Amino acid sequence: MARNEQLIRQHKVLQVLERVRYGKTLQELHDDVTEELGLQSLHTRTLRRDLEALQAAGFDVDVHESPRGKIWKLGPMAKTATHISFSATELIALALGRELMHPLAGTQFGSGIDSFWKKVREEVPSTVLSHYEKYRKTFRVQGLPIKSYESKQGIIKTINRGILEHRIIEVIYKSEGKEAKTRKIEPLEVILFRSSLYTIAAAHEDTDEKSRIRVWKLDRFEKATLLDDYFKPPEDLDVDEFFGSSQTIFRSDEAEVEYKVRLSEKAAVWAAEEPWHPEQKLEQQSDMHFLLTIPAGHERDIYPKVLSLGDDAELISPEEARKDIVEMINDMAKAYKD
Repeated sequence: MARNEQLIRQHKVLQVLERVRYGKTLQELHDDVTEELGLQSLHTRTLRRDLEALQAAGFDVDVHESPRGKIWKLGPMAKTATHISFSATELIALALGRELMHPLAGTQFGSGIDSFWKKVREEVPSTVLSHYEKYRKTFRVQGLPIKSYESKQGIIKTINRGILEHRIIEVIYKSEGKEAKTRKIEPLEVILFRSSLYTIAAAHEDTDEKSRIRVWKLDRFEKATLLDDYFKPPEDLDVDEFFGSSQTIFRSDEAEVEYKVRLSEKAAVWAAEEPWHPEQKLEQQSDMHFLLTIPAGHERDIYPKVLSLGDDAELISPEEARKDIVEMINDMAKAYKD
């Protein structure tokens, strides 16, 4: 059995039952679930166990006799909204989280957040809401890039379905500086990183277990089509291990490298206040300079930060990385000179 297959099947059962008022027979449920999930086979005994598992988990799933046979349907409690009480502090926390999710605006996730927030506002007592409105003004989310994935909504839904159903997706993908190409991917997870969405997916045509799993930026997907072909997700994929010590979305197959950066006194204060890496070491060398030591698996974790600090930061080692920085600076100087 593929990983999460039972969970995906039970979720599909609930989706089918939500769409019908008078319920479904076991055979009707079987036909809908197999068709919508593209299953080659599914025994009705397995489906009955899924329904019983949902009942045991607390879902209001009724079963009763009818002229059509035994009918399974959602009970009244399954369609009744759950009432939750909120404090002003909890509302503030929820509002801040909602603003942090701004890049999801226009997607099914963003719409879900907005819909939930509207329900919360309607349910909260007026006294709590007035406290919230008062204290909300003391907090602000600032600095997030203005970005929306509304135009990619269809692609996101396709990728999400591919992940849940373990189906191969044919995409038109435009890599940086290259022509758009048609590819086949096996989607595994979606990641939100610094206001951009990415998906971890295996390149279907690549048979090398080390290189086939890659990070694909959602902005570069021009089209995504769900195929009737299935894949088996890797059972040993650990996302934390996949990214290693990288603090960005970039990863490297190379061994972790120790970078040393000489910082001015004010740059050292910034590095202490906003660490580059959880395992960094900051040591004072003199009254004017500090040495920052960072383990990193990819140079993109380091180069942009060094360059952004101008002459307040100097990359000392490794030597090859220092040469890269020197070359970048020379190219920048030439561009500005011309």
